[in-house]
Amino acid sequence: MRRLLAPPVALVLSLVLSAPGVIALGPSASLVSNGSPVGTTPQNHQNEPAVAMDAHRPAVLAAGFNDFVDWQPCPEDAATGSGTCRGSNRGVGLSGVSFSFDSGRTWTQPTYTGITSRDCPSTAVADCTPHTGPIGTLPWYAENGLISSGDPAVAFGPRRVNGAFSWENGSRLYYVNLAGALNATFPQQEPIRGYLAIGVSRMDNPTPENFADKNAWLAPVIVTERTSATTFEDKEQVWADNAASSPYFGSVYVCVDEYRSNGQGAGFSQTEQVARSRDGGDTWTMKQVRSATANAAKGFRGACNIRTDSDGVVYLFYTHFQVGTPGLGAHTLQKSFDGGKTWTKPRDVIPANDACFNIDQVSGRCVADGGAGARIDLLSMPSVDIANGAPTGADATNEIVDAWGDGSLGLNHEVTRLSHSEDGGLTWSAPETVSLAGDRPIYSAPAIAPDGSAIYLMYEALTDPWRGADMTSSRGYHGIFRRATLDASGSPGAWSTLLTGPLGDIRATYPGHDIYQERVGDYVYAAASRTYGVGVWADASDASVCPDVQDYRAASYAAGQRVLPGAPWPTSDCAATFGNVQIRAATSAE
Repeated sequence: MRRLLAPPVALVLSLVLSAPGVIALGPSASLVSNGSPVGTTPQNHQNEPAVAMDAHRPAVLAAGFNDFVDWQPCPEDAATGSGTCRGSNRGVGLSGVSFSFDSGRTWTQPTYTGITSRDCPSTAVADCTPHTGPIGTLPWYAENGLISSGDPAVAFGPRRVNGAFSWENGSRLYYVNLAGALNATFPQQEPIRGYLAIGVSRMDNPTPENFADKNAWLAPVIVTERTSATTFEDKEQVWADNAASSPYFGSVYVCVDEYRSNGQGAGFSQTEQVARSRDGGDTWTMKQVRSATANAAKGFRGACNIRTDSDGVVYLFYTHFQVGTPGLGAHTLQKSFDGGKTWTKPRDVIPANDACFNIDQVSGRCVADGGAGARIDLLSMPSVDIANGAPTGADATNEIVDAWGDGSLGLNHEVTRLSHSEDGGLTWSAPETVSLAGDRPIYSAPAIAPDGSAIYLMYEALTDPWRGADMTSSRGYHGIFRRATLDASGSPGAWSTLLTGPLGDIRATYPGHDIYQERVGDYVYAAASRTYGVGVWADASDASVCPDVQDYRAASYAAGQRVLPGAPWPTSDCAATFGNVQIRAATSAE
């Protein structure tokens, strides 16, 4: 149940935020994942939102997010016997999509057809057989022997007609996500190899008239075709070169963290890969941009970001830090001046502290709020944007902005920091704190106007201190959307807070497949035009804390392992809105 800590102003804001389609004057927010139920778990759970803006038509936005809307309602035997709400979901996708055609004021999540378990009973796993029916996730995966498996990234670029890219041809939406094989067992064979691959779906010129038409989508294409049988792809991002001034205008780039087994089961090596396409995503060429390293020996590298400037220079950022508590390291930059064919050597450019002060003794993940907490493994990852002057490139400043969560000030003093560069990443401003006092940010994302006039910041944050083994005290959590005007030197002036999301309790969340863990995902996103900005986050203000779940989490945390059997069944033991994490968008458009 939502816990309101403020008087009438907060109440009015929460009412605005909870009503999809409501338009407020000035900065406002709306429900993005409005095709999902609020009272059936795990179908009511979404996380890891991404957003893209069409530079040619800035009022047009697309969002991607992990969505459990098509899963079987939580089966009793899975919950009580295994501590999970994972039902019979073979072939069921996880990649939700939603569209806005009014600058983010309202959103619609379309319904297509595909493999679903959403109308199965919740009595037992065996009582459900996935089948063809309505879905709230990407279409055409099952028909092509694939499963959309989440971790979404989205981008708009120009459309290619008769071999040429032009905004006069319209735009193309690229939706990149993890993809699995529909009927394969590990190690998977055709249509993919490896544990998970990267798939891309595409739609041309989305409009209010065609976005809900399944046939408006092209069949998904596998980006990472040439991988080994033990390869695991993760945390990908997509970007289309959207400035017409670029010699590589229309090129599309996908960066991905790639994990490879060393043949010893638990051990992996890891590297960064970049795929590029010059034909609108029909075909892809993969490039390994740095040597593979063993995580434990040489530190972790991952959580990539990729962007282009008005001259077509490609910028690849990722995190480099040593494994530890906390992990200390840096943001690493590599550049390509020839459309992704060759890359400069890696260079650490900004120091970062990953705020991993505590590793949960059951899940083994970095957590910031307490036992059984929400993971923060990627808190310090770079989130980057460039003022490249899209769609023409004519008024580009090519300023680069980078925002991230940082733990340099210690536990309970985590902040969002921001740095910027005006010389192609050669030098950077001293990192400044841009989050509000009292917030403990976990994930952050900036967006800079194409002409370099303003910067927007989306972050989600905890509001209570580290709770340790205390499972009964509140663990406040909300989203914040901010803006600053940039001066002639590219430095931000005073920050204003455009929207403070309603307060929720992160204890009311879980990832669907594990009742023990809280979960709001691993990232947020933002985008900007010359006149407005938009940000998306995972909101838990309408999710209810479940005492029985908290008792189970406390017992498991104390035991150092999941106490099974004995887990609660959320359908009968919790309020209907337990786990009800929803994707919301904040926009400054009036």
